[in-house]
Amino acid sequence: MKESDLLLNPNELVQFLKKPQEMFTKQDLIAFIQHKGIEFLNFRYVAEDGKLKTLNFVISSLDHLDQILTIGERVDGSSLFPFISSGSSDLYVIPRFNTAFLNPFTREPSLDILCSFYTGDGQPLASSPENILRKAYRRFGEDTGYTFMALGELEYYVNSPRADLFSSVDRTGYHQSMPFTKYEELRTEAMKLITAAGGRIKYGHCEVGSFSTEDEDYEQHEIEFLAQPVEYAADQLVIAKWIIRMLSYKYGVEVSFAPKITVGKAGSGLHIHMLLEKEGRNRMVDNDKLSSVARKMIAGILDLSGALTAFGNTIPTSYLRLVPHQEAPTYVCWGDRNRSVLVRVPLGWLGTGNMTMDANPASQSEYKTYPPRQSIEFRASDGSANIHNLLAGLIIATWHGLKMENGEKFADELYVDTDIFNEENRSKLEKLDHLPYSCWDSAEALEAKRSVFEKDGIFPKETIDMLIGKLKSYNDKDLSERLFGKNEEIHKLVQKYIHC
Repeated sequence: MKESDLLLNPNELVQFLKKPQEMFTKQDLIAFIQHKGIEFLNFRYVAEDGKLKTLNFVISSLDHLDQILTIGERVDGSSLFPFISSGSSDLYVIPRFNTAFLNPFTREPSLDILCSFYTGDGQPLASSPENILRKAYRRFGEDTGYTFMALGELEYYVNSPRADLFSSVDRTGYHQSMPFTKYEELRTEAMKLITAAGGRIKYGHCEVGSFSTEDEDYEQHEIEFLAQPVEYAADQLVIAKWIIRMLSYKYGVEVSFAPKITVGKAGSGLHIHMLLEKEGRNRMVDNDKLSSVARKMIAGILDLSGALTAFGNTIPTSYLRLVPHQEAPTYVCWGDRNRSVLVRVPLGWLGTGNMTMDANPASQSEYKTYPPRQSIEFRASDGSANIHNLLAGLIIATWHGLKMENGEKFADELYVDTDIFNEENRSKLEKLDHLPYSCWDSAEALEAKRSVFEKDGIFPKETIDMLIGKLKSYNDKDLSERLFGKNEEIHKLVQKYIHC
């Protein structure tokens, strides 16, 4: 990486150390802490519920700091993972130096670091989310030679008292500008802080779902990231959700990543874009067309799609979002630039000619070509997802697809070239599988495919058992039918899971 790029990086540690995050060492962090007068160190980690946890340290000496960074600390695993018994519950949390960032919210200078869980004998905790993802990513790469790249589209609603001026009009929020959107500054401040914490953002914008009631405005926003190796993609999504929530607290408004806010309005998804690289080159295209590898990847994801909802759609209101005509998938199929399908192939700058020179004839000598940015997009998951488990599941599904016999033929049979609900697709619609209708159905789908996820010990048996038990504990089979027309009960359910 060029020194000029390092100096432009918003992460203060990168600027100070003049090296990229992935090269941070313990001594680098100590040097930064001493130079900047950092007083607090915060360990952060994701437990079974997918939320970010915190352990605070006040730095009392250089030896104390070195010890914390070297051997970590112990925590009560039984309070973080339900399948760990209180009789032998101690776990270690060990910092990952390449995740360090300055906390933008504390009064006293504080450095935050994401951690991994280890058992009493010093082994990675098999069932911890970050370790499940690490196992999936590394074993996939070792077997296939591909680097699995991913990015998330983080959608959320900002709920505030209704404004007297320029109030929201239903379903006109897409890329809306101030003053018709009131919380653009919250979004741009979040983007600034996320990049300072190491996130790599593609863009942010207001989303289509904004609407108003008699008393309140609901603005839907989205922040989309740039493709990263999948472990970094997971880390930055977790940190981003925390930063957005902290800012909403500062602004005095409520933010929710919940899949559904109210009936009849667009829900919020967590769309995941994926691509495979080898030797630094995007392998999703071949001769300006979707490659064989990409089509096999799609086949695997479609084949395991029902089970993937167990990782990506984990609360009852998830299935109030997966309904027709709300830009959310319902059937197992894929297509190009088609927002009603489960897996979408977005535009990838293939065969587009010289658009920039056409738009800017005075700049022809400055034109530069860039490699294709083709990806595929999984559109089912939402903000209730345990991000690490979801991304691990998508890696496994991709791996499954690369090994499927007749994978490309399987994908061809599930291709839809227009809106799935168009009249011309009626006969095809009848042949397609439907995504699960509830957490209960999702658990059943995971049970049927669990051997694929448990292979090579990536998802431990107890983790799958726990997920199935948790999903079935909602007892939400046929919930949509039971709640039909009962708006008050739906509102209570939405509020129960508003902070997922």
